[in-house]
Parts: sequence; structure tokens; C-alpha cells
Amino acid sequence: MHDTGAADAAVRRLPPPLRPMGRVGTWFDHHLYSFVASLGRVARRPWSTALTVGVMAVALALPLGLWLVLGNVTRFAGDVQQSREISIFLKPAVDVARARALAQALRVRGDIGRVQLRTPEQGLAELRASGLGDAVEAAGINPLPSVLIVSPKGDETLLVSSLQQLPDADLVQHDALWRKRLDGWLRFGTRIALVLGALLGLGALLVVGNTVRLDIQSRREEIAVLQHLGATDGFVRRPFLYLGAWYGLAAGALAIGLLTLAALALREPLAELAASYGSRFLLTGFDPTTAAGVVLGVTALGWLGAGLVTGHYLRQTRPTDS
Repeated sequence: MHDTGAADAAVRRLPPPLRPMGRVGTWFDHHLYSFVASLGRVARRPWSTALTVGVMAVALALPLGLWLVLGNVTRFAGDVQQSREISIFLKPAVDVARARALAQALRVRGDIGRVQLRTPEQGLAELRASGLGDAVEAAGINPLPSVLIVSPKGDETLLVSSLQQLPDADLVQHDALWRKRLDGWLRFGTRIALVLGALLGLGALLVVGNTVRLDIQSRREEIAVLQHLGATDGFVRRPFLYLGAWYGLAAGALAIGLLTLAALALREPLAELAASYGSRFLLTGFDPTTAAGVVLGVTALGWLGAGLVTGHYLRQTRPTDS
């Protein structure tokens, strides 16, 4: 026998009589009720909710933080196109006019995407900016050559061999090994972030599922009465789905907030360190679109975890005709 309190609570949760809009209106009314009622259950248990949300947020912040670090490392090292650049140091006897003509000739080649000319004057200005200009000017002449910076379209190894045959080229510099190693480490780091994200996302799924399972156990008599009164599985499941979604939404927002605070705390000292190497690098966090996508994804994760647990429970407790 189920107690009177559970029966009364179950009756209160039954759908109201059909409105003029029919079943669609009743369906909408129950969604709205489940949305508000689940939020009320979360608010009535602040400490339990904070513990669940905190565990999920920390678990999600780890792979998200690694993903954020990899994005900043990629930006700090330069994008792939910049890391593929080939520097052609022309012979000292080659004047600027000849260097411009050579750059124009290279631009029409099919295996070259972009050619940038850096004149001796531009090179000297960069040295002045770095504090070495006085040492160069002490020699009385500008010893810097013209430099062509080439971005390849295809296989840069073949292009390097071709550029080394140019009569005006003194040195062709291309650190392909460094680029391959950097790309390899970035791919490895991305794979680690994906693996950690999958494992810790599964952990967050289990946390939501276990929390919803406990809530189901505390309301099992009410659920049993609803089932005997003819409530569908969707009707019974709906409040728990919204409960899991609320957990996911709060955990995703908290994870983004924690990573944003971490980025703000590290931005200034990292900027000072980068400035000591002549770089203007600034640590960046998630852009609004990415942050919103993360929060929505974690919300869907909470919904999924609640749906799996609730569905399993309802399959086990569905009344039979016997």
C-alpha cells in the first residue's frame, strides 16, 4: 500500500483536463510545470546541488582547460601557414629593385602562395626596435641583405630545393623539422584533450545519473502511483530530464567561469614573460560562441544522463496486466 501523501502528490502531478488547444496545450503545460518544478527541487537542496555541480564542473574544466592551452600555444607559435614560411636571404650585391623584381617573378609560380619582401632598411628598423640597432649602425653601413619570405602552396621540401638554385639566393632557411615536431605535439595534445574529455564527460554523466537516481528513489512511491493511474513514461520522466539539464547547465557555466578566472589570473604574468622575448602575446579565454556551445553541450549531457537512468528505472517498474 502506498501512503496517502505519495498518492496526493501523484494526483497533483497528473495532467490537467484538456484545454481548448487539446493535447498540444496539455503537453506544453506539463513541460512548463516540469521546467519550473525541477528548478525548485534544485533550489531546495543548495548544498547537495552545489556538490554535484562542483564535481561536474571540475571534471569538465580539466579537458576544457587543456583545449584552451593548446589553442593559445598554437596561436603563440604561429599558425600553420606561418610555420611553413621559407626565408630567402639574397646576396648582398642584390639591390632592392632587383629584389622586388625577383619577388614579382616568384609570385606567378603555382607552388608559391605569397611572397613578402623585407628590405635592409626594414630589417634595420626591426633591430632598432629590439635594441640592437646601435651595434649595427656602429659599423657605418647596413650589412643586412634583402629577404624574401615565401609561403608555399604544396610540398615545401621540393620548393626549398628549387629556391636554392636561384642565382641571387645566398641562403634559403626553412626549419621543416621544427614545424613537423610542433605539429606532432599539437596533434598529440589535442588527442589527449579528446580522450580526457570523453573520460571526464562520462564521469559527469555518471554523476548526474547517480544524483537523479537518488531523487528517483526518494520519490518511488509517487512514481508507482502515477504509473498505476496510467501516466506515460514520458510524463513521469520529464521532470527528471529537466533536473539533469539544470545540473548540466550549472556545471557548464561554472566550468567556463573557473577557466575564465584562471585565464585572467595568468594573463598579466604571461604577457610580461612574452614581452621579455619581444612578443605581444596575450592569453585568451573562450569566445562567447564557444562558451555558449560548451554550456549547451554540458546541458545536453545532463539531460542524457537523467534520461538513461530514468528510462532504466521505468522499464524495471512498469506495471503489467497480470
